[in-house]
Amino acid sequence: MDNLLSNLKIAVPEKIYVKDPESSTLGKRIIEQSIILIDKIGFDAFTFKKLGAEIGSNESSIYRYFESKHKLLLYLSSWYWAWIEYQLVFETHSISDNKEKLQKAIEILTRTTKEDSKYTHINEVILCNIIINENSKSFLTKEVDLENKDGYFVVYKRVVLRLRDIIKAIRPEYNFASCLASTIVEGSLHQHFLKDHFTTITDCKANTTPTMFFTNLTLNTLNL
Repeated sequence: MDNLLSNLKIAVPEKIYVKDPESSTLGKRIIEQSIILIDKIGFDAFTFKKLGAEIGSNESSIYRYFESKHKLLLYLSSWYWAWIEYQLVFETHSISDNKEKLQKAIEILTRTTKEDSKYTHINEVILCNIIINENSKSFLTKEVDLENKDGYFVVYKRVVLRLRDIIKAIRPEYNFASCLASTIVEGSLHQHFLKDHFTTITDCKANTTPTMFFTNLTLNTLNL
């Protein structure tokens, strides 16, 4: 699987960017340092001017790649979900037992992120922190319906639908497979956030992971 993944390019919807940041050294620096800076100061405080200072370039050079910091966040979110999708596909494709496949899929979607050495300009651990803390800002906007129509969220939705299909394969009569799948994907981010910040309102902690919770929830919901 590692050899296969190393030859794959993470595909992000082209409408999100002006110029593909993967196409140049500067573009990759923009992605690398934006992840570090957003994690450090938060998305609300993040600006292209501050990013320019970090990469030693002027603000206008960043606008050659992204129209706005919102589009940059959409790019980071899409990249993350595409990376998760590749793991989901390759780590479950050879599993024939439907229950085992479902459990593996839940693990992939809810586990603590580890850094992937294949993408040296992207720290996936830090990017995951951004997704946990900032991902909702990519779609909780007045433009969400238009952006959805333009395909900005296609990768995220594809991840949810892949999990839905795994659920339906094991319980085709279950009427809420999409609801359950989206709850697992989005709920995992929420539980990771609560575990780090609001510990009194979650049971997830060092020895009780979101993976354990969502596996228990799903298996009981589907009577497996």
